[in-house]
Amino acid sequence: MATKAIDPQSIRNVTLIGDPADTTRLLHRLHGSAHPAPELRWSADRADHTIRLCEVSSHAPIPILQRAIRVADSVIAVVNAAETNAPRLETILQIADDHQVARLCLVTSLDHASANFPRCLRTIADIRGAIPLPLQFPLGAGPTFEGVIDLLPLWALEPLAAEIYGPHWKSAEHGYRALIRTLTVDTENSTPTELTLDHLHHRIRSLTRLGDVVPILCSAAPRSNDTAPLLDAIVRYLPSPLDVCQPEHALDY
Repeated sequence: MATKAIDPQSIRNVTLIGDPADTTRLLHRLHGSAHPAPELRWSADRADHTIRLCEVSSHAPIPILQRAIRVADSVIAVVNAAETNAPRLETILQIADDHQVARLCLVTSLDHASANFPRCLRTIADIRGAIPLPLQFPLGAGPTFEGVIDLLPLWALEPLAAEIYGPHWKSAEHGYRALIRTLTVDTENSTPTELTLDHLHHRIRSLTRLGDVVPILCSAAPRSNDTAPLLDAIVRYLPSPLDVCQPEHALDY
């Protein structure tokens, strides 16, 4: 049987970096199995994609982290919201910035008693080279954590949002306005209702590839298997192998 050709533009090679317990758990959730396959298929925006995932421990020696990140097409840093100090997160994102590797952050453990989402954003914001761009907002934290909401389509719900999200609406609205300001700072269209989701997705992808922003997603509660937002973000915002134009990628293999 003939092997079906795969369009390189539909491939995403992604390196997950974080605590091994967190990255392994995430791999199992993404694949829906305790024995992850080398790759998975995902359809988004009327196109099929092939996602290849590997994991690297954030506890690895710095030289190993440097090489793993330097030759990666893209990186997802798995961030534990309960950690009060994250020097390795800073190191990972700094190395990625130094080598112009597109990165995305996934914030986990939001249901932990000491979870602090704003602290995670401040940590990322303090790193030179990119603006943290939350695409999701957690509804509560710790024992009051109820889940997450997607900020990008929020304007369509605006007339009913205050009723739907109750006490969380003001914070979510603030996050949404900040998101739109970041994405439209250099564009003529600055009115949210004038922007289509396709336009916003394209803008995020462009800024992520340039290293100007780091998209931030929030993991749902551990009991949830809703991985669609993360898979959508991988294929929408992270580069294909053809998008990666750094000479060292070819020289180091």
